Amino acid sequence: MAETRISDVIVPEVFAPYVINETVEKSVLFQSGIVTADSRVEIGSRNGGETINMPYWNDLDGEAEELSDQKALTVNKIDAGQDIAVLQALGKAFGANDLAGALAGDDPVRVIASRVGEFWGRNMGYRLKSQLTGIFAAANMSGNVLDISALSAGAAVIDKSSFADAIFKLGDHADQLTAVAMHSDTYKVLYKADLIDEAKPSEGKMFETYQGKRILIDDTLAGANGVYTTYLFGQGAFGYAEGTPKVPVETDRDSLSGIDILISRRHFVMHPRGVKWVGTATVSTGNASAGHPTRTELATGTNWTRVYDPKKIRIVAFKHRVAAAG
Repeated sequence: MAETRISDVIVPEVFAPYVINETVEKSVLFQSGIVTADSRVEIGSRNGGETINMPYWNDLDGEAEELSDQKALTVNKIDAGQDIAVLQALGKAFGANDLAGALAGDDPVRVIASRVGEFWGRNMGYRLKSQLTGIFAAANMSGNVLDISALSAGAAVIDKSSFADAIFKLGDHADQLTAVAMHSDTYKVLYKADLIDEAKPSEGKMFETYQGKRILIDDTLAGANGVYTTYLFGQGAFGYAEGTPKVPVETDRDSLSGIDILISRRHFVMHPRGVKWVGTATVSTGNASAGHPTRTELATGTNWTRVYDPKKIRIVAFKHRVAAAG
């Protein structure tokens, strides 16, 4: 009698959409609205190539003219701009030995299959944070940064007043900011000051807020030399779409070693709206002008440039301390 193998329980055509849905449903990035679908990205990600063009119209500007029977109105044009996203192509293979499962008294392959969605959710989070590092290192992104970390004593520490200053980096677009990602050290300062509130949406679980912004605690936002970066986000700050790898899911078996293997591949775009990718990506081609980006390349400031007005970029970086420098 033949044993049950991973290929008997994993149907690629069913498993691939399941993993994508689970990633979206469980990821705090999607739940909080920071990352939302962008139809322009979706169309481009299925048309091949390493970068995706995302054209946009600039707003109408200038002053209205007084009507006169002596002269005609001047005809003005509407200008278009170009945002560019980069395709990220990733994969991961997991394997389990038959004997390991027998000794553990459980099926490691089943566990692997059940955790793939969360694995991808975490990795998308890592890559989003690499992009945040990169875009805020871009030369023309200073309008979306508030840095109080070099101020003297307590003036460098996050508080209600300085947080409001960070929000209003977007001026009259400040109300678009809906979430804030911070290290637990930063959260602790606000918690001790009794500044944390709770919100209960009409559907879903209760979550914590600060000045009306949903709080996301993330200890990978580690401080360096006592300086922390807290990020404020608006709904849809990042546009997202799934691509289609040639073989999204594969199963294999090393019969001689008794190892079942699950291979998962993802093509996706997760792009900070309004900050154009202008850089180099070398993976898969070895060519500095093409390929898919590493996390280091995503985190490199010269690979990004702002194309939207700063107020229309729904991300602010707030650099601060959590205690006065000694």
